[in-house]
Amino acid sequence: MTQADALLNWAANWSRSNSLWPMPFATACCGIELMATAASKHDIARFGAEVMRFSPRQCDLLIVAGRVVMKMLPVLQRIWLQMPEPKWCISMGACACTGGVFDTYAVVQGVDRFIPVDVYVPGCPPRPEQLIAAVMDMQKKIKATGTLMGREFKGETTARGPNPFDLDELKRLRGLPILPDQNLTSPPRGYSGELPMGQFSDMSGRKEGSRG
Repeated sequence: MTQADALLNWAANWSRSNSLWPMPFATACCGIELMATAASKHDIARFGAEVMRFSPRQCDLLIVAGRVVMKMLPVLQRIWLQMPEPKWCISMGACACTGGVFDTYAVVQGVDRFIPVDVYVPGCPPRPEQLIAAVMDMQKKIKATGTLMGREFKGETTARGPNPFDLDELKRLRGLPILPDQNLTSPPRGYSGELPMGQFSDMSGRKEGSRG
């Protein structure tokens, strides 16, 4: 790597670290602390992370604030998959990190079991200062890694994160029966990777355009 390449990589990482666009995924009391972080007293805009967008295709920092139940997990996975690279994730609060006090079958015992997490924020709920510290740690990590042309992604042969074939996707695959012993996180048997037009149905199992 030449000195010019190193300078360009430094400039790209500096720009990325100081222009984070968070995707807030707030489900509980941690979301209130997240809102307080963006308010005037703490003002996360000082760190360039105030541009919160609710469209995952415009975000590069996912903040999971609060507990995530099993029914909500496919939504979280879909949001993560729709975010463009490079992207990062902050797990905010004890519930998002470990399930917290909700040690039940219905609550995910740590979102890092299903999506990659870069920074963990402990607390129930954590104070805004803790989230700001996590953003600063994230900035240090971004500045230390990454290249201008994304050479770090050339070695990746598979996408980071969950398998796109979750239960919702399998329900939309028409004409491919789901066997009882089939793994719901893998493509159905005989699936070639492409489907002709009109081979999808909605969540109720009805064909698109049908009334019954």
